[in-house]
Amino acid sequence: MFTNSRAQDGLAVALGVFAALSTLWVATNDNAFWALIILGALIALTGLAQIYRASLAALDYAMALFGALLFLSPWVLDFTAYFGASWTAWVVGVATVVVAVAALPTVSGRLHNMAPHH
Repeated sequence: MFTNSRAQDGLAVALGVFAALSTLWVATNDNAFWALIILGALIALTGLAQIYRASLAALDYAMALFGALLFLSPWVLDFTAYFGASWTAWVVGVATVVVAVAALPTVSGRLHNMAPHH
């Protein structure tokens, strides 16, 4: 999936920016608005930080936490009635967690060793 290219960091930045900017085209209430902007920005910032400091595995854990919080936010902050905002939070949240877990050094090392070597 992801190897030494760290493509997952760029994907995390794109996911975070998408979540933060989604408030421009989806209906929201105040809770959805701020959850998408704040958690989207945090996801994008952890992705940027990983691009510049790939050796900090703690950032991958933080990114996974922000993704999980984004996924849970429609229920916790009660904006499930806003379908666009809810689906954005759920999809971006799950995608962020998958990207963060794939970027963890132990997982990344296993994925790299599974790739065929020529």
